[in-house]
Amino acid sequence: MGREMNVYFVYVTAADKAEAELIARKVVGERLAACANLLGAIKSVYWWEGKVCEGEEVALVLKTSNARKAELIDRIKQLHSYDCPCIVCLPIVDGNPGFLDWIKAETKAG
Repeated sequence: MGREMNVYFVYVTAADKAEAELIARKVVGERLAACANLLGAIKSVYWWEGKVCEGEEVALVLKTSNARKAELIDRIKQLHSYDCPCIVCLPIVDGNPGFLDWIKAETKAG
């Protein structure tokens, strides 16, 4: 296990490619995330409002710093079409130190 880098891998599902691209462009442009990867179309099966639902979505991965994580979550919720969007933050505990330092540098507030 490597040293704690204080950066996060943020997994988001969006209704479609256009929504995923909008979220990606906004949050990267606002420096809330250092980068975004649209993983493409996925099939989701989930429990919602008392029943099993299925649908096509687009998976999106963002990388951010601890300093911007809460603001990123709030901004995604503002931009997202879902009442309760999937936004999951996983701490990155190891990796290429240069890349992880770049994430922190690109998401510095102000």
